Amino acid sequence: MTMAKQTQGANIVGAGRSRSTGPGPEVMAAATFDGDKVLSADGNNIGKIKDIMLDVRSGRIAYAVLSSGGFLGIGDKLLVIPWSALTLDVDRKCLLLDMPTERVKNAPGFDKDHWPSMADATWATSVHQYYGREPYWHGSQRENAGDGEFDVGDIEAGSSDAPEAGGVKL
Repeated sequence: MTMAKQTQGANIVGAGRSRSTGPGPEVMAAATFDGDKVLSADGNNIGKIKDIMLDVRSGRIAYAVLSSGGFLGIGDKLLVIPWSALTLDVDRKCLLLDMPTERVKNAPGFDKDHWPSMADATWATSVHQYYGREPYWHGSQRENAGDGEFDVGDIEAGSSDAPEAGGVKL
């Protein structure tokens, strides 16, 4: 299971991707992932998604919180995994982490009563380094430039060219 490294978002794989009839898999509700299993690079089930953490200022998914170990929620070790380190496998209905199980077992974690300060840049950078990912906030400088220019395909707010969904103007 080799996955390309990227700096933005989770990758999506699987033949079922092209047969999707609903809003996914490119756009999905965060709650869709609650309880989804996560497999390691060596194919082991390493836990389940507990939460999806949003960077409210940038509007990006920052991390997935993985519940690993324990039994029925007791004794779980929680891991924060950069969203870009995960791949959605549409066919197997799970997320994949391109890291062997033993390395995941040794990943820094926390318990449910002692969450880290995820907005702390030093902490966040160390998490991204552990998973071999570029921090998500180092993404496109274009997004942070605030120059007011539009890219190809952009539609100006209030334009009559806005897309429609089911015959209803959005």
